[in-house]
Amino acid sequence: MPRPKLEVAGIFRTHGVTYRRDHAGHLNLPQLKVMSAIETCRTAALGGHVSACTKCDHQHIAYNSFRNRHCPKCQGAAAKDWMLARMEDLLPVEYFHVVFTLPAQIADIAFQNKAAVYGLLFKASAQTLLTIAADPKHLGARIGMTSVLHTWGSAMTHHPHVHVIVPGGGVSSHGTRWIACRPGFFLSVKVLSRLFRRLLLEGLSRLLSAGRLRFFGDLTKLVDPEAFAAHLAPLRKAE
Repeated sequence: MPRPKLEVAGIFRTHGVTYRRDHAGHLNLPQLKVMSAIETCRTAALGGHVSACTKCDHQHIAYNSFRNRHCPKCQGAAAKDWMLARMEDLLPVEYFHVVFTLPAQIADIAFQNKAAVYGLLFKASAQTLLTIAADPKHLGARIGMTSVLHTWGSAMTHHPHVHVIVPGGGVSSHGTRWIACRPGFFLSVKVLSRLFRRLLLEGLSRLLSAGRLRFFGDLTKLVDPEAFAAHLAPLRKAE
């Protein structure tokens, strides 16, 4: 007997009620709406339509989709189309995959301040690549990139990080010629990581000063600037 196909919707329908009860207060309204959308997608709850053959009278009932962007059933075709469109954008050069990750101390802050910290993660990672690539000591070129945010790791734990796909080179400052990096080597990881660390920590301090960070539970004490600085201090020397 073939093994039944495991689906996110099936997991949500079986365990969603228990999960929502156990995590009450930690799930926001948009997250609850996504769970509900996935649970009801392509079920009788959304209605459906009937396709019939005019020759043999065979009928096929198809339930409607919710078309939520987080639903695996709805987004399969859209994801494929997006990938094909990106393939058409590729240059005939080597590409590199760069990942920028938040350490646990900052990931905890990000969990309670998603918009602010995720926005900072995007900005700091992009600025890091643009700055180092533009430096004549490293590449001396203006580069482009595609960044994608992941908030969960392979172990299904909260692990915010940005995947960046970047071509191995860029255009000169005057836009007159292509400057390629060395084969198999884009930019120094150590140089990138240290600039990223500084930009991220400075950005977090600015967010706190601007009143854009909120803290709950065990992190409530971080509302105090001194406690916040002490919380981040060990990271200033972390590689």
